[in-house]
Amino acid sequence: MWLKPEEVLLKNALKLWVTQKSSCYFILQRRRGHGEGSGRFTGRLVGALDAVLDSNARVAPFRILLQVPGSQVYSPIACGELLNGSEVYWAIAIGATLEEINQHWEWLEQNLLHTLSVFDNKEDIASFVKGKIKALIAEETSSKLAEQEEEPEKFREALVKFEARFNFPEAEKLITYYSCCCWKGRVPRQGWLYLSINHLCFYSFFLGKELKLIIPWVDVQKLERTCNVFMTDTIRITTQNKERDFSMFLNLDEVFKIMEQLADMTLRRLLDNEIFELDPDLQEPTQITKRDLEARAQNEFFRAFFRLPRKEKLHEVVDCSLWTPFSRCHTVGRMFASDSYVCFASKEDGCCNVVLPLREVVSIEKMEDTSLLPNPIIISIRSKMAFQFIELKDRESLVENLLRRLKLVHANSPVHYDTLKNEAETSSLFQSTSVCSDQKFGNFKLSQNGNTVDKETSLLPNSEALIAIFHQSGTQSPDSRMSREQIKASLWNDHFVEYGRTVCMFRTEKIRKLVAMGIPESLRGKLWLLFSDAVTDLASHPGYYGNLVEKSMGKCCLVTEEIERDLHRSLPEHPAFQNETGIAALRRVLTAYAHRNPKIGYCQSMNILTSVLLLYAKEEEAFWLLVAVCERMLPDYFNHRVIGAQVDQSVFEELIRDRLPELAEHMKDLSTLASISLSWFLTLFLSIMPLESAVNVVDCFFYDGIKAIFQLGLAVLEANAVELCGSKDDGQALMILSRFLDHVKNEESPGPPIGNHHAFFSDDQEPYPVTDIADLIRDSYEKFGDQSVEMIEHMRCKHRIRVFQGHEDTTKQNVLRVVIPEVSILPEDLEELYDLFKREHMISCYWEQTSPAFQHHDPNRPYAEQYLIDAQQFTNLYKLVSPWTCGAHTEILAERTFRLLDENMDNLIAFKGFAVCLDIMYNGEMNEKIKLLYRLHLPPALTENDKDSQSPLKNPLLSTSRPLVFGKSNGDAIDYQKQLKQMLKDLAKEKDKTEKELPKMSQREFIQFCKTLYSMFHEDPEENDLYQAIATVTTLLLQIGEVGQRSSSSGSCSDEYMDDVQTEACASTSEQDSVFTDMGKMPQRYSQSLSMTEGDWTVSLEHILASLLTEQSLVNFFEKPLDIKSKLENAKINQYSLKTNELSHQSE
Repeated sequence: MWLKPEEVLLKNALKLWVTQKSSCYFILQRRRGHGEGSGRFTGRLVGALDAVLDSNARVAPFRILLQVPGSQVYSPIACGELLNGSEVYWAIAIGATLEEINQHWEWLEQNLLHTLSVFDNKEDIASFVKGKIKALIAEETSSKLAEQEEEPEKFREALVKFEARFNFPEAEKLITYYSCCCWKGRVPRQGWLYLSINHLCFYSFFLGKELKLIIPWVDVQKLERTCNVFMTDTIRITTQNKERDFSMFLNLDEVFKIMEQLADMTLRRLLDNEIFELDPDLQEPTQITKRDLEARAQNEFFRAFFRLPRKEKLHEVVDCSLWTPFSRCHTVGRMFASDSYVCFASKEDGCCNVVLPLREVVSIEKMEDTSLLPNPIIISIRSKMAFQFIELKDRESLVENLLRRLKLVHANSPVHYDTLKNEAETSSLFQSTSVCSDQKFGNFKLSQNGNTVDKETSLLPNSEALIAIFHQSGTQSPDSRMSREQIKASLWNDHFVEYGRTVCMFRTEKIRKLVAMGIPESLRGKLWLLFSDAVTDLASHPGYYGNLVEKSMGKCCLVTEEIERDLHRSLPEHPAFQNETGIAALRRVLTAYAHRNPKIGYCQSMNILTSVLLLYAKEEEAFWLLVAVCERMLPDYFNHRVIGAQVDQSVFEELIRDRLPELAEHMKDLSTLASISLSWFLTLFLSIMPLESAVNVVDCFFYDGIKAIFQLGLAVLEANAVELCGSKDDGQALMILSRFLDHVKNEESPGPPIGNHHAFFSDDQEPYPVTDIADLIRDSYEKFGDQSVEMIEHMRCKHRIRVFQGHEDTTKQNVLRVVIPEVSILPEDLEELYDLFKREHMISCYWEQTSPAFQHHDPNRPYAEQYLIDAQQFTNLYKLVSPWTCGAHTEILAERTFRLLDENMDNLIAFKGFAVCLDIMYNGEMNEKIKLLYRLHLPPALTENDKDSQSPLKNPLLSTSRPLVFGKSNGDAIDYQKQLKQMLKDLAKEKDKTEKELPKMSQREFIQFCKTLYSMFHEDPEENDLYQAIATVTTLLLQIGEVGQRSSSSGSCSDEYMDDVQTEACASTSEQDSVFTDMGKMPQRYSQSLSMTEGDWTVSLEHILASLLTEQSLVNFFEKPLDIKSKLENAKINQYSLKTNELSHQSE
């Protein structure tokens, strides 16, 4: 065990210890008298001394010491022996056995030995090691508390530190924490890693330096285990611009698994609406604990291994042994018990698996406990088979829970026993569990000729597989072909007798070999039902498909139009789909499924798969097979973004690198092969291989799941590796693979070869060598069949992160591509701005459980509309990045800006509008900035309920008593009248050419406009000059409005209008310099004029702009260059703190 580092004086004790191992920093020692083969006197003496001591005073026989070269003080970190010449050591660990102390030694070698060389100071080495050991002791203590389910005081202490150090709101739930090192260049920083529901955080205070890292899981682009020069095993976290390495974990495997799960869950919750709605665990992230994560991981493995519905929840996992009659012994493995299933998997992969739907179970009984059969139970099923499990821990509670769930399943889905037996031999192999396979719909009856069907019979499901209706015999050696089918059927019959014939059969390596040979056509559809467990869904939902058909047929929508377009493209070479019987069946199944699962609806490639299912299964059976494929066996394949298929393509690329390194070395960009192989996964090779060969692939898929497609894909690439390595471009690689797959034949198929209309190439001049599908499948199992479900699921989790982030990068690049031409902000700054915009959306998702932000993000929308922010989010961003900060007035201005940008009045704005507005503030010409400010003080930006929009008669008003005398800097007066009139005329002409005239501003709106200007000048270096200038301009504009008010009956602004303004200006003799003045202190004639009807007092944009142009200080203010980079940098630092402060104020 690790010890708190303490000094140990060894001046007179050098004879008590013997050095076993040593390095430049560490020494492992054994105490004399322990483990010695010879009976030396010293060893016997020490051993006798230790034996007579009280147990509390005895010394552990092994220890490890820390030595710092050149130092007189050493630190023992685990029990060991001191080096000659050393007087003091630091003790940090002890061991009762050699195995225990060796584990500590190996950890030190792997995690610390190479790291210490980066320190130049000896005191730093001792300090670093002591700090690391103390952290390990603290972590071990907290882990033991958690394991014992005691009150985790250490966890609460860590939670307090987490909240204090990172200032997150309470909604940021801490999951767990670990002691580790974060590498900064070549220097490790010892500290604590905190894993919460939304963030990975690291805190270190070492050698007087504090380090804080906050990495949102949603920013993680890659999570991997790697190594560097100093560490053999580290966790590397890659974000957009940085890589962070973490190492020296007590249990790195555990940490990495939790990191992967948290990153995967957060990305699915925040970036994938379709999965979010299907997974209830994702909707309550604040309820997640470390134990929940472990249970969730086990649950996902269970569903993937046995390919069970997503809703299945695992309750118990128990080590046990199952009696396997075919081997005459008990097979060691584990029992998995869920809501509706009891499953068994042998410890040896592939030796024996069993799936027992509780619907098929008749009884669960305890047997007498004996020495030969400890803690046994018997599970009996309907087909008169019994399964004996032994060595079950806590058998009483297990049986009680199983019986309770069994009762619930039978109550919810009563079993309909079918005692009828078919005369056909093949049919007798299965017990029918469907009560509606021959159900009639309304008054419709099936046409028996199989050639033409009346339109009124379009709702009638086929009562048999299409291949039975449109059966064709082969033209070559029909007798030999049928004899092969009979041999296969006989082998399967023998297998059923020994291993079982229902969904509850023993699934062993022998059945895998039979499947690889190709399932007989007479059994294919039935076995597909059993292997996928679609037979349970079929039996549990009598009448369901018929009701769906009645509800869905005849309705016209976008999905049905897509289905209609693809109906005649589905296996057009097969006679079954050259006929209305097959087409109508395909239409019914696809339309019914789209009605059942509108989230998927219809996706291209579903038509090809469904066509093949209809060939070998009855129509209702084909429907449930399609359900099994789309919702269980190929999860997330058939949604709008085909995320599941893209994830598996990324997994396939990694498998190519691992299993075919020479090919990967030649083809630097494996995405080419991935794009070619996408159809292999989406259609299970049905679209690129002759049908009679591809159905053998489907056989393997239904038995082994996606693993069969991965290994077959690798086998195809290996068979063509030499040619692919010699290919010059992507087109040639596509030609090589297409030609090979087109020549994969099935010589044992009982039917005639059916031409593949998907084939790209044919070479009549030089015959291409033919590959037998059975040989190809056998090679795939022999060479690449060692991939486990657990390995594939782990790889999927890792690559799902990359695929999601790839979609996010694509979205960002497309949005930036649209926005960049519209603005003058540099592309790199615009990218930073987009990240801030997106992060603001994410922060609301993190901590506001009722936040509508989840509804704002829809990955199926156009790129520019995928992320939208509401008014509060916009206000936060405005405070961070806008150059127009107005103190307390900033929030009001932000709200007005949001209302101006919200053109469709849905209380949401997209990134483009935000960026264009900000671009005007930073890079616009003066007239563009003034125009924006002008619009911010007109409806809809300015409203009657505006926080700062009160009656001007109740507040201080702008004074009009200031004399209008403009002058140059040298004091010489100028005549501005002609210049001002010319500006107005030029602006009016330009306005007429370009755009619609903006409405004039009322007095109330004008006062708000002036308030904004005054607020913007606060704390500016030229603040006094700006106040003087704006006072002058304001007085002029007020007088312009008053003159316009008096002359409103005579039309718009004229020369006489401007003369009146000049007259009023000259008549004013007051030298008052105040900017704001009370109504009572103003001259009486101005008080009267401002009290007139507000609608009569107006100024235009042209008036305001022309007036502002007369003051050089104002021109300089609006035309001075502004730096957006510094704003963006500060925003990245302060964005979190701004949000947490906002939430804390709301809670108060």
